[in-house]
Amino acid sequence: MDAGVTGMQYMVGADVGGTFTDITVVDVPKQRVYLHKRPSTPENPAVAIIAGLRQVLADNAIEPASVGYLVHGTTVATNALIERTGAKTALVTTEGIADLLEIGRQTRPSLYNLQQGKPRPLIPGSLRYEVSERTTATGEVLRPLDAGEVRRVCREARARGVSAVAVCFLFSFLNPSAEQTAARIIREEFADVPEFYVSTSHEVVSEFREYPRLSTTVLNAYLGPTVKRYMQRFGHEARALGVAVDPYIMQSNGGVISIAEACERPVKTMLSGPSAGVVAATQLSDVLGLPHLITLDMGGTSTDISLVVNHQPQVVHERSVEGFPARTPTIDIISIGAGGGSVAYLDAGGALKVGPESAGAVPGPASYLRGGTRPTVTDANLMLGALGEDSLLNGKMVLSVTAAQRAIEQHVCRASGLTPIAAGQGILSVVNANMTRAIRVVTVERGHDPRDFALLAFGGAGPLHAAALALELGIPRVIVPPSPGMMCSLGLLQSDIKVDLVRTRRLSAGPGSVRVIDGFFEEMKAEANRVLDSEGIPTHLRVFQAIVDARYKGQNYEIPVPLDLAALATSGVDTVAQRFHEQHQQRYGHSNPQQPVEFMTYRLTATGRLPKAPVYEDTAESHEGPAPCGTRAVYFGANAKFLTTPLYRREALRCGHVLEGPAVIEQMDSTTVLHPGQRLEADAYGNLHIHVGSRP
Repeated sequence: MDAGVTGMQYMVGADVGGTFTDITVVDVPKQRVYLHKRPSTPENPAVAIIAGLRQVLADNAIEPASVGYLVHGTTVATNALIERTGAKTALVTTEGIADLLEIGRQTRPSLYNLQQGKPRPLIPGSLRYEVSERTTATGEVLRPLDAGEVRRVCREARARGVSAVAVCFLFSFLNPSAEQTAARIIREEFADVPEFYVSTSHEVVSEFREYPRLSTTVLNAYLGPTVKRYMQRFGHEARALGVAVDPYIMQSNGGVISIAEACERPVKTMLSGPSAGVVAATQLSDVLGLPHLITLDMGGTSTDISLVVNHQPQVVHERSVEGFPARTPTIDIISIGAGGGSVAYLDAGGALKVGPESAGAVPGPASYLRGGTRPTVTDANLMLGALGEDSLLNGKMVLSVTAAQRAIEQHVCRASGLTPIAAGQGILSVVNANMTRAIRVVTVERGHDPRDFALLAFGGAGPLHAAALALELGIPRVIVPPSPGMMCSLGLLQSDIKVDLVRTRRLSAGPGSVRVIDGFFEEMKAEANRVLDSEGIPTHLRVFQAIVDARYKGQNYEIPVPLDLAALATSGVDTVAQRFHEQHQQRYGHSNPQQPVEFMTYRLTATGRLPKAPVYEDTAESHEGPAPCGTRAVYFGANAKFLTTPLYRREALRCGHVLEGPAVIEQMDSTTVLHPGQRLEADAYGNLHIHVGSRP
């Protein structure tokens, strides 16, 4: 594959959110971007994608066959887990550990809440089967697998209507032979079952710690049939539309994979869409020369917050999804139920709460006039003037201030005694406080000062709230990209293929470990090259990044430390150990260079460079200030009153333009609010820079 954009006509990114589906089409030769936004179709996300793609291509006289690159960010896996609509799944595991799925870890989800329970396991006890086999902690086969027992288990599971099986044996990450044999037998026994799916732990997550490995394998099996069915249908419908290329799917780690690989590893797509936004933020970090960014992606259903530090997204190797640990590389994103559609209500004690429940795309906020009757964040913004009745989709979607105020009066004012204005401002204050707390989690609680960062606001609702959040947190600058509501779909077009591989073995940080470590990485590199070969990535467009998880002897958790494979043979492991001491000092405030260090897990990320949507620059500065297109009364809480506020169209702001707050900037996919005393500048790349100032 030619990873440049030379000769490529059109690139398409399609991102599905809880409320809207976004499609970005880039005309590479003409340096033009076409945007399309439409309500999502939760019953089948592909319906909105295909309808939107057909519409935007037709509107701009683009032939589907000229699309040279198509990538999709999906929420199918996450939704299947949240809604518990995955496959009926059985577990085959080592004798004596079937209940580990229920026991989990000894830690409670909430330390001081004795009433909060753990999530109900995805596989009930009646579908967990133990078989006689045993591999030791050194990888030695102590008790061979009983093939007849596996066949008996399969027949019993078939009789119960199972369509997916997870296989997880103790220490299979050291010796997978028993799992390989079991998987072969299971496939034979279920050969005539349509859409049957089997998932083995050594293929999904080949590393130590039994419970996360078991949980991840079960998640992969549970989601497998649903995701595979959707992915194949999406690929077929894209072909039927006339798109000649095979689509890619966004992974949680910020890279893309083919549909075939996504079908085999659906657990890798659980944070598909939000990860694309962070990828776009990372690219913008490079373009603007800003190494540290806080990303604020506020959509209709949720807000996703992450960090870019030294021009790099932060990646974690395990995270909890709906209470279940998923051991797979993921961009470190905090998600909270704070979006434009988040519902406001009074709790049993009369306190005003916002979210996590969302009105979603259907029925939507009350102001949408689509059947929604409860007040939302969008309704509050509309009633207080931050949004206008014709703000959304360039007026193609008309909102009702009357319906918004009626919902707030009925559900908040009557019981609380608040005026509509006070209730609306209360809704915005509560949702802003929720987002402020989440930003502090990813910054202050992890040793970062938010004042050292710029706040990158995107999503349809992010620019509405960003200036107020930055003011509260002391963040000096807010950046609003050219198409904030479409940032994730654009990020899809900035991604590369990524393959993550892992091995586990406890080794001391000494000279004798070099040969073993080098052998692990050579083995993983060969495996990664086979995947990149299948994707047609030329050798010169392949990049490999190695990481070693290290800890002090006696510790129970590790710190990932980058490893220079080329220098390993000359410098040995001393450099890795020194970096570990430094990172331990930064993270925990202390280190002990005299304490022995041991290595546990060895990770390789292989990147295959793909075409990127080009970044366009317009350096021709405009010396005439933009003219407002109107005014609107907007309520600013810090001033406690409505102010007559000029309105501007985003497309009228050119490089060099400066605005003094208050002001509201409207565009098809979002609205930006500039508070009194704040200053806005437009740059050559179409970004808006808001200089926040200090709290009044």
